[in-house]
Amino acid sequence: MTVLDSAPLDVLDAYLTCEFVTLGRDGTPLAWPAAVRRQEDGTLLLTTSLAFAQKALNVRRDERVALLFSDPTGSGHEHAPQIFVGGRAVCPDVVMTGPEGAEDYWRTLFERQPHSRAYLSAPMRRLMHWYYLRLLITVTPEQVVVRGPLTELVASPRSPAGSADGTGPHDAPAHGTPLDGVALPGVEQLARYPSAVLAARDASGAPVLARTRPVPTADGFALTVPADCPVTEGSASLLVHEHDERLNRMRNALVRGQLRRTDDGWLLLPASVVEPMGSGRPSDALRVLRRTKRATARYLRQRDLPLPRVQWEAFRALARREKSRASR
Repeated sequence: MTVLDSAPLDVLDAYLTCEFVTLGRDGTPLAWPAAVRRQEDGTLLLTTSLAFAQKALNVRRDERVALLFSDPTGSGHEHAPQIFVGGRAVCPDVVMTGPEGAEDYWRTLFERQPHSRAYLSAPMRRLMHWYYLRLLITVTPEQVVVRGPLTELVASPRSPAGSADGTGPHDAPAHGTPLDGVALPGVEQLARYPSAVLAARDASGAPVLARTRPVPTADGFALTVPADCPVTEGSASLLVHEHDERLNRMRNALVRGQLRRTDDGWLLLPASVVEPMGSGRPSDALRVLRRTKRATARYLRQRDLPLPRVQWEAFRALARREKSRASR
């Protein structure tokens, strides 16, 4: 028996992504979407490329992490419960250049994200080598909380304050239309989504996650937090992200700020917005590729490491086997 056995494991395994939160250098909980593979020993395996190594650096500084499985797009479970997992992570400073040691992770990724197989073609290798240089993050779960489906959260614009599904007493703006006259950092990004994931800290300082519906006000984003998510005041962030049923067309944005308690509930005072994949402009793809190349080189340079050679044939063999299996 492991801690995860208290969760519906078939549902957890079906989620294509989760929200994964680590603690930044200043203690701010920073959440980003991630693909996860549950392992036989009850741990959870994630990876991050050298181009987006901040998650790994955060884990090495503070092992406390959390995951929330809350967006069931592509899972086949229309009314999947949300699953929160809190725990501790390790991330060795070892650059993985091939699938060895994470074969099941890559097999699952090639199955669920078919377009990623194209990155292995000879014309794409020079552009996408950073994608296959990975760091392994292994999470040992210590706490599991099962919440109501995301469909309950976004179904109705009003519900009792403090309800278990995370909805609140505020009137939410229409999807895609921020309230007139409200000018806050992140208001445009959050307005594109029916809900967001709050990343905050509990009284012990550990990160926690919860789906909520941010409502822009003159002072910040009003939030209602589930009773089983014991947040405290301090640095926090709101993550929005999306993908299609084949893990394509991915977009995400993170709004950083300060979480404050008010007479009506919780308020996030936004300070800045991060959009690592751009905001949807045609030129974003080129900017992202240049940024990933620089970030990869910086990670290696800081450790006096040469650019490793990706084990292209090992990845191609695994991708071919997965493609053959999927076509049967």
